[in-house]
Amino acid sequence: MNMNELVSASPLPSGLMAGWPAALELGYAVVQGRTVPVHRRHQGPLRVQKHFIDGHGQCQHIVVHPPGGMAGGDRLTLDIDLAAGSQVLLTSPGAAKWYDGFGRASSQQLRVEQQPGSLLEWLPQETILYAGSVVALDNRFQLQGDARLLSGEVMCLGRPASAERFDRGCWQQGSEVWRDDKLLWCEHSHVPGDSPLLASPVGMGGHSVLASLLWAGPALPPELHQACLALPCAGRAAASQLPGLWLARFIGDSAEAAHHWLRACRDLIYPFSHGRAASQPRIWAS
Repeated sequence: MNMNELVSASPLPSGLMAGWPAALELGYAVVQGRTVPVHRRHQGPLRVQKHFIDGHGQCQHIVVHPPGGMAGGDRLTLDIDLAAGSQVLLTSPGAAKWYDGFGRASSQQLRVEQQPGSLLEWLPQETILYAGSVVALDNRFQLQGDARLLSGEVMCLGRPASAERFDRGCWQQGSEVWRDDKLLWCEHSHVPGDSPLLASPVGMGGHSVLASLLWAGPALPPELHQACLALPCAGRAAASQLPGLWLARFIGDSAEAAHHWLRACRDLIYPFSHGRAASQPRIWAS
């Protein structure tokens, strides 16, 4: 089969060109026992690099935003569709930087549709919110049947290494996970730069990095849950097994420490979630 026949790279409708939006649609399916991209449409500066298929048939793709950062008024939209049985890992080449918008809001909307038997890893690199950025992030995962999801993110508020605190702007985020049209998980955050939650012990406690790892699938065995809790951590970490999903959280002051802990959790649960030992995308080592 000629793979060029499977990929659509036509531009999105010109009516979406107001301002400087960027949009990306990706579709995946199983072909001859391997997951391959079968649909791709893009508008503006949002692309994927050439895909890589590992020895287990999983398709790994790197989502790239060539400008390297989002200015005020920028809008990113990602629509991802996994056909039945497909296995996909999506990551990014580096940190997503959201600059001071000088009063102009910027946004990212992620929409994922997963058919039965599919397995998605959504594991971008860290997101850095500069002081003054006004950012709205919206993630919605729709799982059908026994589809599984492993989603992780690392949020950095301000740039402590540059003596910059997130004391201006606003971070707003909504995250939802649905299975068979029933809501499994819903979380909405609204954190202005001057929010008391940033310093409160029931909030960020003065720390600047917040990370999470979410597994939507069969409940983790108690011993695996405890093994994740026992991992060394350069910050504060916790995890909870909830109906239909497992959630781990990290709070600290280092994106590197957050990635180290979340990826260690991923390595531990991978034989349970994927039925094999974990491997890491090559881009994470660069």
